[in-house]
Amino acid sequence: MKRFAWVLLLVPLLAACKRDSDLPNFYSLPDFSLTDQTGKTTTLHDLAGRVWVADFIFTNCGGTCPLMTDKMRKLADALPAEVHLVSFTVDPTRDTPKVLAAYAEEHGASRDRWLFLTGEKQAMYDICVTGFKLPLDTEGGTPAEPIAHSTRFVLVDKHGDIRGYYSGTEEDELRRLSADAKKLS
Repeated sequence: MKRFAWVLLLVPLLAACKRDSDLPNFYSLPDFSLTDQTGKTTTLHDLAGRVWVADFIFTNCGGTCPLMTDKMRKLADALPAEVHLVSFTVDPTRDTPKVLAAYAEEHGASRDRWLFLTGEKQAMYDICVTGFKLPLDTEGGTPAEPIAHSTRFVLVDKHGDIRGYYSGTEEDELRRLSADAKKLS
């Protein structure tokens, strides 16, 4: 009888593992300590136990950032409430917590579900390039988008591991991201 009880407990656990096993496990994120739109410190440890989607934007962008933020807003509506969103700025000199708070409010972002993070310039560069393995060029770009950065959305699991990269501007990629996030949540 005890064996049967163990089997009953293991079946849902194994099913959950199988469910997300078709997703690759790219990299583990390094720890970080950044500041959110309310001035509160946020670390990777604070996000532990949560599935989240990350992107890299800056608030005065005249290029793809407004479109990406709009797509994140739509993801917030489509995803289960336990999936969180994290937008990292690539322009920390201008994007202070106060500026990020205004941007978040303008885009209907709830602080308990969608964080906008800033920090020292080197820390932001490191998390983007070294942590998420995404390109970032703070010297190049165009007049509309003076900081060249990735338009990828990144799916992160409950352990801080990157599980997927998706175009932040293509609808079919966003549907795939939504389905994958639901597998992990």
